[in-house]
Amino acid sequence: MKKLIIISVTLVTFCLFFAGKNRPVHLFMAGDSTMALKPLYKNVWDSIAGDSISEVFPERGWGQLLPEFFYQNIVIEDYAQNGRSSRTFIEQGWWKKILDNVQAEDYVVIQFGHNDSAEDRPDRYTPPKQYVENLTCFVDEVKAKGAIPIICTSVVRRRFDSKGVFQDSHGEYVELARQVAKDKNVLMIDMYERSKQLLIDLGKDQSASLFLHIEAGENKIFPQGKIDNTHFKETGARIMASLFVEGLKENNVKPLIKEIK
Repeated sequence: MKKLIIISVTLVTFCLFFAGKNRPVHLFMAGDSTMALKPLYKNVWDSIAGDSISEVFPERGWGQLLPEFFYQNIVIEDYAQNGRSSRTFIEQGWWKKILDNVQAEDYVVIQFGHNDSAEDRPDRYTPPKQYVENLTCFVDEVKAKGAIPIICTSVVRRRFDSKGVFQDSHGEYVELARQVAKDKNVLMIDMYERSKQLLIDLGKDQSASLFLHIEAGENKIFPQGKIDNTHFKETGARIMASLFVEGLKENNVKPLIKEIK
């Protein structure tokens, strides 16, 4: 009986060991609404039918489209949340959820700045000094778990002046993110510069197709139409995700790029 127990324990140990070895690499996403998962549909009231109907929700985050680029050996865990800054992502427990699930050799993508820089929004604003401290903390805690942090600068907002010249809307936060990545010697994908160049190449008018621009009558969720130069339609989110994948290739992140379709 004792021998049987020893054999059973040994078999369980081996099974657990190999199960751990066969676990796919996970790519965790920590960020704001530009990266977050969006609902595919929302219910709206149809006055003609006199009932609630399901309507396609046209907004997408670029993290939501990222799984399209990888084989199933890479699991995307998108924890990005609408309206969160680096500060509120911590305060509301989202960062802890990532730390509780991340394992050695996983990757954690960190993209904040849109909401941190909003001085007129005290519910989300994060002063520059605290922003740097938060990003530094993220990096250190990911490394402590044996995982690999990737800092991303914020994707751009679509903002052009009357002459069609691109205008910045993130202030010093983009450069602060770059500096943290440099100081901590971690991977950095400059999503700001990549997306900025994309919008400049497309120009003021053509770049609108990437963002949540809805004509009146086009979608029942936005019956009066909508002009949103921060969030993306599906095409825009997919293109932003492709910029991230290009960054992985340029940084030669082999465990991830070998799984790119």
